[in-house]
Amino acid sequence: MAAYERLTAMNGEEAVRLAASYLKERIPLEVVAEDDHSVTLSGGDGTVTISAHSHGMETAVSVTTDQLRTSRIDIEAQHYLNQLPYQPGDKQRR
Repeated sequence: MAAYERLTAMNGEEAVRLAASYLKERIPLEVVAEDDHSVTLSGGDGTVTISAHSHGMETAVSVTTDQLRTSRIDIEAQHYLNQLPYQPGDKQRR
């Protein structure tokens, strides 16, 4: 099991929505659970949960998977986190 975290200027709901669409485009995953602050996706490559919690001007986005850090789902999860804007005014890379 692996876990990753990144701070972003994006709001929590937007970060969770982006995670679901981004990961579903890149890996065959289906949403198995979701709410305003988290989404869980599962497929043949494993299960990933993305949660976001706002703290003032920043949002902490956490990603956990049930696979090793070298798995496809982990690599795509790390790539998703790197697309998020870090500071207000930064452009989203995607």
